[in-house]
Amino acid sequence: MNTDMQNGRHLVWGVTMPISVSLPTKEDLASTEHLLQTLKDEGLFENEEESRRREIVLGKLDKMVKEFVFVVLTKRRNQPEAVAREAGGKIFTFGSYRLGVHGSGADIDTLCVVPKNVAREDFFDVMHDMLRNRPEVTELTAVPDAFTPVIKMKFSEIPIDFTFAKLELNVIPDSLDLSDDGLLRGLDERCVRSVNGSRVTDDILRLVPNIPSFRIALRCVKLWAQRRAVYSNMMGFLGGVAWAMLVARVCQLYPNACAATIISRFFSILHQWPWPQPILLKPIEEGPLQVRVWNPKLYPADKAHRMPIITPAYPSMCSTHNVTDSTKAVMLSEFKDAADLVNKIMVERQPWSDLFKKGDFFTRYTHYIQIIASSDSEERHLRWSGLVESRIRRLVMGLERIDNVVLAHPYIKGFDKVIQYRTAAEKEDAAHGTLKPRPNAESEPPVTALEETGTIYTSTFYIGLCIASREAGSTARRSLDLFRPKEDFLDLVKGWDMYDEGSMGITVGHLTSSKLPAELLENGADQKKAKRTKSGKKHLSAEARPPLKKHRVSTGQNAVVETGPTSDTLSSTPLPIDPSTPKEPMPTPGAVVVPQA
Repeated sequence: MNTDMQNGRHLVWGVTMPISVSLPTKEDLASTEHLLQTLKDEGLFENEEESRRREIVLGKLDKMVKEFVFVVLTKRRNQPEAVAREAGGKIFTFGSYRLGVHGSGADIDTLCVVPKNVAREDFFDVMHDMLRNRPEVTELTAVPDAFTPVIKMKFSEIPIDFTFAKLELNVIPDSLDLSDDGLLRGLDERCVRSVNGSRVTDDILRLVPNIPSFRIALRCVKLWAQRRAVYSNMMGFLGGVAWAMLVARVCQLYPNACAATIISRFFSILHQWPWPQPILLKPIEEGPLQVRVWNPKLYPADKAHRMPIITPAYPSMCSTHNVTDSTKAVMLSEFKDAADLVNKIMVERQPWSDLFKKGDFFTRYTHYIQIIASSDSEERHLRWSGLVESRIRRLVMGLERIDNVVLAHPYIKGFDKVIQYRTAAEKEDAAHGTLKPRPNAESEPPVTALEETGTIYTSTFYIGLCIASREAGSTARRSLDLFRPKEDFLDLVKGWDMYDEGSMGITVGHLTSSKLPAELLENGADQKKAKRTKSGKKHLSAEARPPLKKHRVSTGQNAVVETGPTSDTLSSTPLPIDPSTPKEPMPTPGAVVVPQA
């Protein structure tokens, strides 16, 4: 307990006074020990060997950054070798590794900081080639057109997300500290976002009253979010930094609480939070630089954010701009369920492992959209599937606009396959996800010269559809018109400047739950089958549902089909919608006090 509290003064953490400064009870501490042991049993803590391997990899990357700067300045900028050698360069870590909550196999978010005469194009050219020539580097892929441009790879089997920023400095010393706001002067928006990854992480650690409790609680929340499939910024849920800020805010409200207490308050507070009121760790600062700071009163785009969680480092940004109506509804429902479960864990002493049971995505809905990206080489497929994955959120938003679609729920990751085909027909089936297993290889006839053999790489993504209840007294069959969002999505991804129709494929189709690949259910064998309504959806709590759209008479094609035999067609018949049970009543809020900021 800090000195201010011992003297009767309550230290303010964040933007409000704490809800409680009570010290943990023996029961709270015992529950925290049980939670910690459960996290260890789940394998969330890496061993010393892997920790040393990470340090070695980071050391090699730091040396490569200095060599990268030297090569660019001498060979591309014609600077003297002595000047180029002094220019330096440095890496910074951020995210879960910097926060101290990474687990075995987790990636390391790493920032490459270089002097002003080195360009981003150099990073994706020279540095990319340097990495490609390293035998320790595998699964190397560059995403220069991402919101935050990044090189993804595995370095000695350690996953790395490598971002770039150049500062308006001639020399980058090893002693450089990024906390100085003045370093942002003259940077473009992408460099500001990259630098702020490190600055935000450091600010979070400074703004948390009890770092050990914060780290245990954050490990718990991250595992829960991964198991419940709500951990993905790209798909419209929350990414690592957003989850960290949410946990940090609850820690500020209960500065003396142990991890178990933080978790028990976490879900109750977020379930009842008055979104779109933002989550803030400190007041938003206005600085002297000509950079955009999150301000919903000034910027309409900021006002449209559904679950704003604002970064503490200047310039403050919204870390959750990707959240859609559907993903917000899913998360609020999950918060409610977790709040009820954690209450039983704390009161009835249920095991913490119950909190980490896998979600039921593949048994929750009757209707699914299946997206398959395919390519003819591994390197090309890493780029193509990554592009398709980054655009699925746009398809979700298009589906949300369709009459009778209450919710379009994307799964947080794709399923990759490498398929050997023997005929053109098998290649086509693989690209559409309909390839049947071959007989035993020993009984197969030999390949003839006339057959087309090869390898195809596929990544398959899924969106579950929650359908609106039928109007009272209605018995008419209904159909969903998925033509426009599907075509808009295909146009979007095929408009990529690196798209090659001859080597890349994309299909979008409709599946009922009975047609889902068996391995999806086998991989989630511990999922309990959700109780569906007749419309094929698991009940969401009333306040978690997105607002129903006003029904309009469709003037378009009232079906899920695109007429014409193209490779991108959906199901050839309209998608019927069955009647649904009535909505369940609004749950009664718990007793947790929700602060105003």
